[in-house]
Amino acid sequence: MTKLQKRIDKRKALIRATIDLVNNNGFHATPMSKIAKMANVSPATIYLYFENKQDLVNKTYIDVKGLFTAYAFENYNAKVSVEIGFETIWKRIAQFKMNESDNARFLAQCDNTPMIDEPSREEGIKHLQPLLDLWQRGKREGIIKPISDYLLYAYAINPLSFLMMAQQRDNFDLNETHIEAAYQSAWDAIKLNAKD
Repeated sequence: MTKLQKRIDKRKALIRATIDLVNNNGFHATPMSKIAKMANVSPATIYLYFENKQDLVNKTYIDVKGLFTAYAFENYNAKVSVEIGFETIWKRIAQFKMNESDNARFLAQCDNTPMIDEPSREEGIKHLQPLLDLWQRGKREGIIKPISDYLLYAYAINPLSFLMMAQQRDNFDLNETHIEAAYQSAWDAIKLNAKD
C-alpha cells in the first residue's frame, strides 16, 4: 500500500470515528483521544490531518455534506418542471436519510449545534445550490411560495430528519406509503396555491 493510500485511509478512519462518536455521544462528549482510539491511530496522528477538534468537525461536516448532495442531486435534471425537480430531489434526500442514516444523523446534529463554524456552514449551504436554484425558479414562475429559503427548507426538508429519528427509535416505520404522504405534505407546504 502506498504512503498516499495509507494517509487517505487514516483520514477516512478519523472522519468515520468522528461521525460514530458524535452520533452516539454528542459533540462535547467526543474528545480527540476517543476519536484516535476508535480510528486506531495515535492521538498525535490526528494533528497531521486536522488543526484541532474544530477543524476535524468542520471538515467532517463538509465531507458528509458533499456525500449528501452528490446523492441528493444524482438523478436531478435542471430542465424538468419545478414540481418534478423538487420531487426528484426530495425523494433522493429521503433515500439518503434512510440508506445513509449515520451520515444523515451526523448532518442533523450539525444543523442544530454551534460547533460548526460560519465559513463551514456557508460552504455546506453552497452544496445545496441546485435545490436553491430550483426554488428561485419556482418563485419566479409563481409555483413556490415567495418566502425565505430557510423557511422552505424547514417545512420541506427538515421533517425528514424527524421521521428518520422516529424510525431509528422504533417509534415509526417509514415505509413507501409514508414516504409518499411525507413528500406530498412537503410539496403542499411550499407550493403557491391559486388562492395565495
